[in-house]
Amino acid sequence: METTVRRPASLFVAVVLAGLLGAGVAKAAEIPSGPAELPPKPAELLSKLRAQVQALDARLDGVLGVYVEDHASRAVIELRPDEPFPTASSIKPAVLYELYRQAEEDGLDVSEVTRPPLPRVSGGGVLQDLGDRVSLTWRDLGVLMMRWSDNEATNLLIRRVGGRDAVNRRLDAISLDRTRLRREMMDLAAARRGDENVSTPRELAQLAGILARGEGLSPAGAKDLLAVATVVADGSPFRRGLPESVRAISKPGSLEGVRCEMAWVDVPGRPYTAAIMTAYLRHEADGEAAIEELSAAIYSTFDRLARSSEYGRIVSERDTGK
Repeated sequence: METTVRRPASLFVAVVLAGLLGAGVAKAAEIPSGPAELPPKPAELLSKLRAQVQALDARLDGVLGVYVEDHASRAVIELRPDEPFPTASSIKPAVLYELYRQAEEDGLDVSEVTRPPLPRVSGGGVLQDLGDRVSLTWRDLGVLMMRWSDNEATNLLIRRVGGRDAVNRRLDAISLDRTRLRREMMDLAAARRGDENVSTPRELAQLAGILARGEGLSPAGAKDLLAVATVVADGSPFRRGLPESVRAISKPGSLEGVRCEMAWVDVPGRPYTAAIMTAYLRHEADGEAAIEELSAAIYSTFDRLARSSEYGRIVSERDTGK
């Protein structure tokens, strides 16, 4: 399927969080309200990135969906952007967002301590290996969910915010009505009934941007949400494609035949959101490799755009000035 670098049809004014001040305070930077015309050379760079997406799609033994948005120019690179894919654990940031919205709207205290009951679901995380006396805050459970993709922590948070319906109502309210939380983690009976958690590449990337901007939250709430969302996710193929020092939201998901990831990457002056989703994989390792390869290619493109003059000269510490 053809990929395109195009202007998104919907326009909105948003705030992108970029840079850190001191101990993690985010600076707000206004982004354009509509797509900007790219000069020929930056447009050519994005065209080459599009070609890399096409080439990877051609050789992947599976189905690939991609959505990348440049928050400086609003240019988009997409492949099957509106096709639904299973999200696996990449749905979990939607639960985190609902937690923080309820903290501000309904008085939910994220610092309240709870004791996770037994038995606990397995399939990944930390709580499955801990005893019955462990006590954690709801925020702690959010960190376990984002960092180690803890399934029990996720299920506890889903119940705390009012279940799947509460999360889906929020998704509807932020115009992500094709992103659905239909079951708790490790509910194999629900999965067999076809109650799969799903999203599209476009909506999953948009969710990453909503978290990064802290939409609907106070500055303090947005800052704390971002601190939790940007913990380095364990086993993230997308994160492996980035330099260690780069701040990012990245949440991988994996099921049999499925690998996916949503991300927001804080390239100074050139932040971007992305979602890479795969299904029908013959080999799951190929899906992980595809996500890592595309992540590295996307970062390389936007990092060069961020550090270049209008003529294409890149200025860095190693520049000799010749």
